[in-house]
Amino acid sequence: MNDRLMMENYLLVLKSTVEVFVHGTLESSNNKMRTSLKNGLDTIMSSQAKTYDLMASFGWYPVNNVKKEIIQETLIKIENQN
Repeated sequence: MNDRLMMENYLLVLKSTVEVFVHGTLESSNNKMRTSLKNGLDTIMSSQAKTYDLMASFGWYPVNNVKKEIIQETLIKIENQN
């Protein structure tokens, strides 16, 4: 397994874990548990950001810029759905 594949897998695990912590934080019934889960969520999100930044620095997670016209068209479509 190469470094890129390991980083992609790690990023997927982090993203999945964020979902679990978000739901746990939202559904927790006491403040101590909510605070603990939120702290864990913050830690995982920080790891996700660092992992993404590292992958982007190697060119393993390319980001494509979207033209303003496409953004505007999408916003209009969303507004028209409401």
